[in-house]
Amino acid sequence: MKDVQPYVRALEADDEYPTEIFKKLCELGLMGATISQEYGGLGLDARTYSKVIERVAAVWMTVSGIFNTHLVMAHAVERFGSEEMKRTYLPKFASGELRGGIALTEPDCGTDLQAVRTTARRDKDDYVIDGTKTWITHSVEGDILAVLLKTDPGAKPAHRGMSLLLVPKEAGFKARKLKKLGYRGIDTGEVEFSSVRVSRSMLIGDAEGRGLQQILAGLELGRVNVAARGVGVAQAALDDSIAYAKVRKTFGKPIAEHQAIQIKLADMATRVEAARALVERAAEAYDSGVRSDRQAGMAKLFATEAAMENAAEAMRIHGAYGYSPEYNIERYYRDAPLLCIGEGTNELQRIIIAKRLIEESEA
Repeated sequence: MKDVQPYVRALEADDEYPTEIFKKLCELGLMGATISQEYGGLGLDARTYSKVIERVAAVWMTVSGIFNTHLVMAHAVERFGSEEMKRTYLPKFASGELRGGIALTEPDCGTDLQAVRTTARRDKDDYVIDGTKTWITHSVEGDILAVLLKTDPGAKPAHRGMSLLLVPKEAGFKARKLKKLGYRGIDTGEVEFSSVRVSRSMLIGDAEGRGLQQILAGLELGRVNVAARGVGVAQAALDDSIAYAKVRKTFGKPIAEHQAIQIKLADMATRVEAARALVERAAEAYDSGVRSDRQAGMAKLFATEAAMENAAEAMRIHGAYGYSPEYNIERYYRDAPLLCIGEGTNELQRIIIAKRLIEESEA
């Protein structure tokens, strides 16, 4: 907290990448939080990792994003990459020597990943990549991306033609930073691949056509992460509201003594506790090794909506001050909506949850 809190407002206002904070994350080992100790990481389980994310996001949500998308990339390499790829890249990921992310979304493709148009054609011992990705974290400041693309555009069904390639920036892709309402500080960019050439050894996995399954496996952990961020933002909004309600007076007494405010605080606190419980359950399911997309989806859905609702209630409690950058509330209010969109929209989570409930009832 002492390494982040004093600098948040200035960095956030200027949309400046928190370089010094990134260095601290490297020193603490958080760039390798979930990478196995065998490869230089901390080897944290999902339950411990989610608690770290919650604490970090409560101070500044941006910081949690620096290592989340990076670790989803690392997860794909550790789970599906060759031993040579793991030995080459995972220690550098864990130390922060190489930082990166996942390149999934495209200008005409978000939730429907099977509709990606970025392609990689074989040319002897290389792949040649063409296409555009957008809203990609660490595409500007980072060094490497795990790119979801089509190695067989004509495959039916489409997912059988999709692969995941590890593409270093030195291969020649170009990225430009995009402006955002919230989630400032971290770099989010549009990436252009124009005849970018990488070795076939950069294919994650031992065969083409498995990229969608590989990245979806990593997104289960990603959704636990986003849910934990939601708990952090919801908790921060509650904490700030309680502190403000105790000192702000109307009609001769602190507003914390007015029932209208007490009802808001009670609802906010209940959302936080319920969201935290769902995140813990999802993390436990993930750690157990069972399929956990339903639990992760429930946690992500509820916790991120809790962040949205608590941020809005905090602004009402703070009145005009909540609308001012003098307080943190307006930042929570701008950051929270991203959580409902990232790692699969909440509308998609509802569909996933319902399908899994039906499948489980028939098992």
